[in-house]
Amino acid sequence: MTDHFAIDARAQDLLFREAHTANAFTDEPVTEAQLAAIYDLVKWGPTLMNTQPLRVVAVRSDDARTRLAEHLAEGNRAKTATAPLVVVLAADADFHDTLPIVFPHNPAARERFAADAARRERVALDQAWLQAGYFIVGVRAMGLAAGPMAGFDAPGLDADLLAGTSLRSLLVVNIGHAAEGGYRPRLPRLDRDAAVLTL
Repeated sequence: MTDHFAIDARAQDLLFREAHTANAFTDEPVTEAQLAAIYDLVKWGPTLMNTQPLRVVAVRSDDARTRLAEHLAEGNRAKTATAPLVVVLAADADFHDTLPIVFPHNPAARERFAADAARRERVALDQAWLQAGYFIVGVRAMGLAAGPMAGFDAPGLDADLLAGTSLRSLLVVNIGHAAEGGYRPRLPRLDRDAAVLTL
């Protein structure tokens, strides 16, 4: 089935079949240039009305890393402490403020979202989750491994590291080159007959 795609089998393997969630990393750093390149690739993924609510918060300082660890589940702390880069993927609840830039052909869009906080939050979360998936694939496209985690106290993290912002944390992602034995065995996936319906 690999010959049906526009990208070769090696790229397919890198992005999907051979990519695993990493739990341990080498000490090779992840540079600002690499992070910038990942974002500059994944920003092109589609979102509703081009809203682009994902914000990537790079946790690089020792102080920020220590504070982040306080909000992680116990089982996630050690691997996060040794990951070359940790990012918080967050949804910007005030994404509507950038709509005049990213959705310029509809000048009324910003005001409509400004007047409906519940819809704005729902769109921010839904579309940022979509972009989080793009981000993980972008990390893999860089030849790096990602270790996304939802095991953390999101309200606590938001009140601490993201205090004073309109950001709401979705995922904490460890990023780097996977260490030898840094992956758990691959878990099964549903086959096509179980997951693809034809009506």
